[in-house]
Formats: sequence, structure tokens, C-alpha cells
Amino acid sequence: MQGGAIGGSFAGTTTVLPLGEPGPPRPVSAAPLACRAMSTHIAASPGQVSPRVLLPGDPLRARWIAETFLSDAQCYSEVRNMLGYTGMYRGEPVSVQGSGMGQPSLAIYANELFRDYDVHQMVRVGSCGALNLDLQVRDVVLAISAATDSAMNRHRFHGFDYSATADFTLLRAAYDATIARGAEPVVGQVFTSDSFYHPRPELTDLLVEHGVVAVEMEASALYTLAAGYSRRALAICTVSDHVKTGAETTPAEREQTFAEMVEVALEAMLATPLR
Repeated sequence: MQGGAIGGSFAGTTTVLPLGEPGPPRPVSAAPLACRAMSTHIAASPGQVSPRVLLPGDPLRARWIAETFLSDAQCYSEVRNMLGYTGMYRGEPVSVQGSGMGQPSLAIYANELFRDYDVHQMVRVGSCGALNLDLQVRDVVLAISAATDSAMNRHRFHGFDYSATADFTLLRAAYDATIARGAEPVVGQVFTSDSFYHPRPELTDLLVEHGVVAVEMEASALYTLAAGYSRRALAICTVSDHVKTGAETTPAEREQTFAEMVEVALEAMLATPLR
């Protein structure tokens, strides 16, 4: 990514943040964003968010992605330090927005992005815990669907069980992008848990018996909301730790070294038409 300070705006005036090589967290300006805000928790102005959005849970990973992969990146949101940026990737505008941990937090940002900013594609680029012994730390999982222990969809569908599923076009594009990198894609169902420290960890064995490969905390809500808005969504997750073997990465590695999934996500979005 090109270093140096970034000026100007993406269809509006934005806060200017220094960009360069990834490093320790830097102070973020507390100055209010100019122009009329469109949503409560993002507060970007009209035109500042791209129709294509990467959605990491960690706002510091959002900053790292903007610094590392996007050119001419602008910070359009600092609300609650859940950072959002828009920049250019291979000549196309792409945004990256932190979403926080868990389905309720992601749902806030996904709803506002779909509803208020007319986002057409959203790809979660997050971490997951491997359940399948065939998976290793740093493997990248393309989540074809998401089981969950959350009651969010039970409330939405009045007690029915809803199959939260990825957009096939984005999934296929991500699969092809992974093959093009010379890697073997891992495509499988993930388990979206409401609990990081689950009170019944033994239940994961039952999930594995039924083909679930990894556990994370956001994909089910993302897929459900995207379907409700008739938009495209996909969760691409890097294995940050293995639930069975105990292998794990460090917080710094989770923030700044999961590049493969970001590159796959970017290529998949650009290969998928907007609608």
C-alpha cells in the first residue's frame, strides 16, 4: 500500500488519518466528521461508503486492511472507535468497516450499511476456531452456511428454523480466487455461537459429526440480514485457534497477518457484479 498521509474525500469531506506500514495503534482524531450523517452508529455522509464492504470484527484489523490493501484510503467513521474506511482496490472503490464481536453488534452495522448506504456486497473477514481435525491454524474457511445457538432468527421467523446461507456467486468467486492462489479451498458449514466461552463445549462434538468445520460469532446474522435486503454476503474466516488441539495465534497476528482471506475477499467482490 502506498504510504503517506491521505487527503481529499470519497464523495465528501472526511477525517484525514496517516497511513503507512502496519504498526502499533496510533491515536485517532476525535474531530467530528463533516457533512450530514446518515446513520446512528456509522455516521458517514452520503457517498462515502462503497457498494462493496469488507467487514472485520476488529476495528484495528479494519485499519490494517485499509493501510495494507487500499490506496487513497479515507476514514469515514470513528464512532465508538469502530473504524470505517473507503479506498481503491484495482481501480474500484472498496470500504472496510469494523463490526465488533457477536451477532447483535454485527447486526447494527450490517443493517445500517444495507439500509442507509445501499451496500450491495458484504464479506466478513474474521477469525474462527477450528473444530475439524483436518483444519490447521491459518487455514481459510469459506462458510457455505451457518448453524447457530442464537435466538435471533427464532424471533425473526416466529420459531421456525432458518438456514442462513452464503450468496452462491460470491462463494464461487472466492473459491475460484483461492484456487488461483494455488491453495485448496476449505468450504463448509460454520457454527455461529452467541457464547465465546460456551457453557456446553462438549456439544461441539455433535456439530462436527454433522459436518460443521469451525466456530465463529457473526456469520448467521450476516447471511440472514443480507437475504432480507436481497443483497450478497459471504463469511471468509481464518483459523486463529484450534478448539481441539489448543493451537492458537497471538492478538497481533490476528490483527495484522491474516492477509490471504482479505485478498481472496477483495478478488471475489470485484469478480461479482453489483446488483
